[in-house]
Amino acid sequence: MTDAVPPPASAAGALPPSASAAGVVPSAAGVAGVVLLAADVVGGPGFDAALGPLLLRRGLGEARDILRVYSPEPTAAFSRRDTLRTGYERAAAAARSAGFTPVVRPQGGSLAVQHPGSVIIDHVHRSGPQPPDPTARFQHFAAMHAAMLRALGVDAHIGPVPGEYCPGDYSINDGRAKLVGSAQRVTRDGWLFSTVIQVTGSALLREALLPAYAALGYEFDPATVGAIADTVPAATVRSVTAAVLSAYGATAPGVPLPEPLRAELPHLLTSMD
Repeated sequence: MTDAVPPPASAAGALPPSASAAGVVPSAAGVAGVVLLAADVVGGPGFDAALGPLLLRRGLGEARDILRVYSPEPTAAFSRRDTLRTGYERAAAAARSAGFTPVVRPQGGSLAVQHPGSVIIDHVHRSGPQPPDPTARFQHFAAMHAAMLRALGVDAHIGPVPGEYCPGDYSINDGRAKLVGSAQRVTRDGWLFSTVIQVTGSALLREALLPAYAALGYEFDPATVGAIADTVPAATVRSVTAAVLSAYGATAPGVPLPEPLRAELPHLLTSMD
């Protein structure tokens, strides 16, 4: 699990020449051979939190890269570090009162919220044992996602906004507010890189984050919560999802989640309570 990484030594988005050869990231032009999970794979916030790690551990046939792109039900995704804070129970209750279901995600970072106005990218890369290089992956995908947003008309910049929620060196902002955040998990099976793109509904996100962050005792400026549609009103979940699929080269139809994997999820959800 990666909670934080040091700032890049060079400009954000610069990919070391050896990165692809080391299995750190896929090819720069999309993701060669990516298998897209069908969009109709649904099951609620707990299901969403458990599915990525399950795919990382078990895989999907012979696929090396598995992509799931979806918009979730209102979810307050706490990290395991958050659960150790004395105010965690109050934070979870505050999120629930705002209409966001609390879950605990395996990736690092701190509380992030998402809802039907968000686009989530769960990218699983099954490579087997490899030296973890989270920094290169953060740089690569931040550059890729920022370029994608600029093509949609967003004034996208890589880097944190002071006082943002779930702060990270590779957040993407529009010069005033955070729009995109990423976290990753590295295991002996490969890695899971998860990205949240906020498209619409920044006011709803702010309403959930403000009391929860106060309970956790984290520094937080609610003015840093943003969404793409705040500055690009024409942006929709549909248009951003299409841009994501194009950026990843995911052109083939989505494949269904195999029933044996679906059958494992209830047991995983119980273990996360």
